[in-house]
Amino acid sequence: MLTINLFLDSSALFAGILSSTGAGRVLLLLGETKKIQLTISEQVVAETERAVARKAVRALPDLRQAILRCNAVIVGDPEASVVLAHLDWMQDPADVPILLAAMQAKVDFLVTLNRRHFLDDPGVAVRSELRIGTPGDALAWVRGSLKDIVIE
Repeated sequence: MLTINLFLDSSALFAGILSSTGAGRVLLLLGETKKIQLTISEQVVAETERAVARKAVRALPDLRQAILRCNAVIVGDPEASVVLAHLDWMQDPADVPILLAAMQAKVDFLVTLNRRHFLDDPGVAVRSELRIGTPGDALAWVRGSLKDIVIE
């Protein structure tokens, strides 16, 4: 049974798809081997598809395959009324559904490269009661949590 569940936002998923060696890629590989559970939301899929289509269109099939291979659980987006009730939790209202989806999925860690909206505001982690960090932060946390996993 998987005991660690990481929520990837679109920036982390995008990095994992395009990088062959970064921490984001390692997280996807750990999901493939079922060492950890990866969770994304419908909004994350849509945002990542738009970003890949805009910045690296040839990688679009890789994105779809990576989502399947890493066994990602895709959760629904929170209801509009819930989002509206939490708009004051973050600087950018467009990221509130991502935060709420991670909370509703009861993940252990929200993985993002969005420094301005998630990482530079410690209040986001406090209000959501989530660990929030970069793919490298998440990988370090996974390593500390699962000492018996060999991560190359």
